Amino acid sequence: MICYRLHCATGHEFEGWYKDSQTFTRLQGMGLLSCPECGDTHIKQVLAAPAILKGSSHRSLSVSHADSQSSPSSTSAAVPAKTAPSKKARSAPCLPDALVGVMQRVREVIEKNCDNVGKNFAEEALRMHQGKAQKRNIYGDVSETDRELLESEGVPFQTIPWVRKADS
Repeated sequence: MICYRLHCATGHEFEGWYKDSQTFTRLQGMGLLSCPECGDTHIKQVLAAPAILKGSSHRSLSVSHADSQSSPSSTSAAVPAKTAPSKKARSAPCLPDALVGVMQRVREVIEKNCDNVGKNFAEEALRMHQGKAQKRNIYGDVSETDRELLESEGVPFQTIPWVRKADS
């Protein structure tokens, strides 16, 4: 994957992630790139310094929704199960401000519309999957062992980045 710093003809700057430089060039040539703020399709690359990330862990969250069929497949939070990040995990380094803002909004939606079941996430997600508990949207902590159990039982869930809360 390659990350390009981009801007539109009206001056908005944003990032785009592509499989490789040829994919970016092809999409740009076909007019399939657009500004997320204004929709302009005249997109150009901006000179940017490379990012060098050190091997650090990051926080993640898994989401479980009661009705996975009604959720849009392009949204991470629209998957049947979710788990909050471990206490040892840290925020991912070097996230662009726009991405942090989006993930903060995702966090707000999850906290508003889902029940935090904490360390009981795997147990509760499995009970809901087996029909032993009322289906609802949940999130919480999950260990790697519990994650493997849920996957082997076919319990749908999604792990998503879990960033700090918005200041306001």
